[in-house]
Amino acid sequence: MILCIAEKPSVGREIARVLGATTAQQGYMEGNGYWVSWTFGHLCCLQEPHDYSPDWKQWRMECLPMLPPTFKLKVIDNEGIRRQFGILSDLIGRCEGIVNCGDAGQEGEVIQRWVMQKAGCKVPVKRLWISALTEEAIKDGFAHLYPASDFDNLYAAGSARAIGDWLLGMNATRGYTLKYGRPGQVLSIGRVQTPTLAILVERQKAIDSFVPKKYWELRTLYRGGLFVCDKGRIGTEEAAEALKGQLEKYPLEIAKITRKKGKEAPPRLFDLTLLQVECNKKFGFSAERTLQLIQSLYEKKLTTYPRVDTSFLPNELHGKAPGILQNLVPYATFVQPLLQQGKLPKRAKVFNDKKITDHHAIIPTGEWAAASGLSKDEKYVLDLVVRRFIAVFYPDCEFASTVVNAKVATEGESYAFKATGKQILSEGWRVLFPAPAAKNEATQGAQAESSEAADNEAPEAAEKENVLPEYKEGESGPHTPSVVAKQTQPPRYMSEGDLLRAMETAGKQVEDEELRDLMKENGIGRPSTRAAIIETLIKRQYIRKEKKRIVPTPLGMALIDIIPNELLKSAELTGQWEKKLKQISEGGYPVRDFMAELKQMVVEVTWQVMQAERKPLGEEVPA
Repeated sequence: MILCIAEKPSVGREIARVLGATTAQQGYMEGNGYWVSWTFGHLCCLQEPHDYSPDWKQWRMECLPMLPPTFKLKVIDNEGIRRQFGILSDLIGRCEGIVNCGDAGQEGEVIQRWVMQKAGCKVPVKRLWISALTEEAIKDGFAHLYPASDFDNLYAAGSARAIGDWLLGMNATRGYTLKYGRPGQVLSIGRVQTPTLAILVERQKAIDSFVPKKYWELRTLYRGGLFVCDKGRIGTEEAAEALKGQLEKYPLEIAKITRKKGKEAPPRLFDLTLLQVECNKKFGFSAERTLQLIQSLYEKKLTTYPRVDTSFLPNELHGKAPGILQNLVPYATFVQPLLQQGKLPKRAKVFNDKKITDHHAIIPTGEWAAASGLSKDEKYVLDLVVRRFIAVFYPDCEFASTVVNAKVATEGESYAFKATGKQILSEGWRVLFPAPAAKNEATQGAQAESSEAADNEAPEAAEKENVLPEYKEGESGPHTPSVVAKQTQPPRYMSEGDLLRAMETAGKQVEDEELRDLMKENGIGRPSTRAAIIETLIKRQYIRKEKKRIVPTPLGMALIDIIPNELLKSAELTGQWEKKLKQISEGGYPVRDFMAELKQMVVEVTWQVMQAERKPLGEEVPA
């Protein structure tokens, strides 16, 4: 018998159905020469400190750093997990070979290999690697199984990540708790969670220290068009009013009119982080909630594998796109014009084999059978994914921008003014993202069921356009200047979407999509773990949500303040570790070098905290 091990019971049963293993047994399915069983996510974990040495059971500074010579596994202490591991261990001992059917990613590789390693697997292992759970994808995957050894580097990176998190988390948490914690208080330190917290603390400090400054701007209205004075910020209201009184005596003259046509390409397909950001912005979903929803859509065979960090598709998928589009029946209004034009366009910003690693961008599978039973939130997320996919085959949005330069010439000086306007000439892909309409129960309920979804406006919110009348160069006339009081604004609070972006780019504010792509290698955390990191910080009371804001608590602020080691809290430096882990998965960086660097860092962190002055966090900070 061949044993297939999936990561979840639901996935295992779907694989069993496709393989013809239809007889239900305790903890697995059987039939047609297969046993199909499953894990519940992690069944095994790294051993605890006290499992290595009884001296490490008590939290004592003199026992740090804890550096096991080798790391060992144990079954997680849970009755249901122990029972399922026992079933798997028995099947592993009796089977002729194994097909690793875990989620096709680094975490899935670690989950399955730890189970096989702990169970003492001695039979040949193949790897199923698929991006969708459709029957076609599963059959094709089993027809093209990979040798398990093809994924040794992926496993090495995942294992190194777990060991690194153990080394730093266990040692730093104990060290900082013993030095700075109050009785009963644990100060949790993590390789990813601490620099993530530091991003929020840095933003909060910038907001708290900000001192607003008032200034005034001069504007003027001429024949319905609003012009802004190039003089910029004026320091006092008196000076601004004086200038206004001077300029209103003289006519405004149109000096130059520049009209330029431009094009705007469709938005990128979703990777997991971009989908989480978009769902946070549009629906207020947390990163964790979005991950749950897109994972559910994947398991229902409606979308492809979600835990991805690329927004590109492989070239071979271009040939399958018409079939996927044809099956998106509720979106026929948008799909039919594409299919009628013949061959679909193939953009380099969409199809690029060089940008594909483990998986491609999140797209619909074209399966629609399960769509009728979705929850409202699932429909919202599916609608976003479907519309992005359709949009990449649509023409660019074409627009015309107009810049009108004007001047007001007084007796002593000439003052420049400028007005800008934008006009959509051809909607192109924007037809898929209508402007938001007033919400009511009817539109909300039908939002993702209909191709007329009301709330899925274009990804970038349209700015209020300054609609300009027709001007002629050289014309002039009276105008109506006004003074607008303003003040400098502090940095804005971060939303959960903003924090995800900051984690993706190692804390740097990057708006350009292509530049952000280049920085992903140095991001902190992985797309699949960032939501969990944020939730962990909330549970440990280091951060909290205030409506759409996400802010550090006094405890979180105090924790970052007491950490002298910059590497522990630097998103940029931690991002460099992430890059090395990625290089390990690609076979470009030795695991032993990574572990040596990490152990050296743990020794330094431990030494620093030992040398620091004992200074418990203040009583005003909640435990």
